Amino acid sequence: MRYRNDLSQPTNPPQNENNNRPKHLFIAIACAFLIIISYVFFSKKSVQPDPANIALTIPDIAAKIELTEKNDSLTTKIDKSGADLIVSDSADAPIHSMQSLSTIWQEYKVKPGESLSVIFSENELDKADLHKIVHANNISSQFATIQAGKSLLIGHDLSGKFSHLVYKKSPYEELKATRLKDGNFKVELIEKELDRRINGASGIIHSSLFLDGQNAGLSNNVIMQIANIFAWDIDFALNLREGDSFSVIYEKLYIDNKFIGPGKILAAEFINQGKSITAVRYKNPEGKVSYYTASGDSMRKAFLRTPIEFARISSHFNLKRKHPILNRIRAHKGVDYAARTGTPIKSAGDGKITFRGRKGGYGRAIVVQHGKKYSTLYAHMSKFRKGLQIGSHVKQGQVIGYVGKSGLASGPHLHYEFRVNGVHRNPLTVTLPNANPIQAKYKADFLEKSKILVEQLKQLSHTNLATARDSAG
Repeated sequence: MRYRNDLSQPTNPPQNENNNRPKHLFIAIACAFLIIISYVFFSKKSVQPDPANIALTIPDIAAKIELTEKNDSLTTKIDKSGADLIVSDSADAPIHSMQSLSTIWQEYKVKPGESLSVIFSENELDKADLHKIVHANNISSQFATIQAGKSLLIGHDLSGKFSHLVYKKSPYEELKATRLKDGNFKVELIEKELDRRINGASGIIHSSLFLDGQNAGLSNNVIMQIANIFAWDIDFALNLREGDSFSVIYEKLYIDNKFIGPGKILAAEFINQGKSITAVRYKNPEGKVSYYTASGDSMRKAFLRTPIEFARISSHFNLKRKHPILNRIRAHKGVDYAARTGTPIKSAGDGKITFRGRKGGYGRAIVVQHGKKYSTLYAHMSKFRKGLQIGSHVKQGQVIGYVGKSGLASGPHLHYEFRVNGVHRNPLTVTLPNANPIQAKYKADFLEKSKILVEQLKQLSHTNLATARDSAG
């Protein structure tokens, strides 16, 4: 019995050892748990971007984009599962833990009026790096055209040194700057592979191009493309009639089977007051893109028929009109377009500004000279577009000012005049000179490629419009 007691109990045993053993084990486990939690917590905290300058954290960004690049032998990834950005030696390497984190990304939403210089200052980035980026190559200047509402991704390495700048130009394009070993930057335009799917739609005009286009399932983007393609032939504020119709073949863009928006119109037909006008998009071997008729004539004219979009004509060209303010017969040598104050006014053609300022009853006005033969006048503006002076060259469709009611005007509108050799002509009926047709060396290629589109367009128009009319009747 004594022997058994010696074996079962050590000399001078501690008191209540069996009772304390679970307590010691619990304390040890708790300490280990706290150490692990603290390590994870402070590790994550040390790489969290400053919320004052960032709209989204890394997991949020990862949910929105997948950025893959190849720089030398390295591949940079964002794990969609929310893991942190790492750099690995292989494109197929697994995403590891935060211990392999190499680049920390911050997303910055561009605010209205902000330049890249302002953004660099706000984020305490070196202006010398900005200079290197915008002068890196012939595409790096695109960083100077950042737009409000779009995203910049700012990358730093583990030491806190600025290493990457990515501008999300569109859902499928991003401009990327990457710091090289010598301290300079490589700038490249990265395009995701697009799946372009062809779609067709037709509609009949009952009220307006916008409403009836939407009823036909077209987005505002495609409707505006239609308006721009036919702008030289159709005045959408005046010339539309009940029963006019349109058909269009256009692209729908997808990435990874996800629809991201409409693409370009490939072919379109508009039947206006019984007259059919067909337009086909053609890109020549030199990369120039334009729209032509089925026979190869340019859809583009030397002048826009109207210098303001979808406005209502409030007064026509009339040499015997009674002036609404002066209350006496006074020739109205132009066309008035009623529109809200601030509506953009576009130059009808390429030319040079020969007058900009106040001009009697015209109020704020601009005169554009188009070669030796033609000139146009735009009056009653609320303000001029900044940066334009006498002698400035303007392009067709370029905004030159904004609708107002300066001078002798009873309400906000644009007064537009068209002159040929100094003689006023009716802007709505004057014959406009055509732009150059398709080059002879490309005409055979154009006719071959456009034939299929024109045939598809006619079939689409015949089938869909017949169905629409049967449904309406």
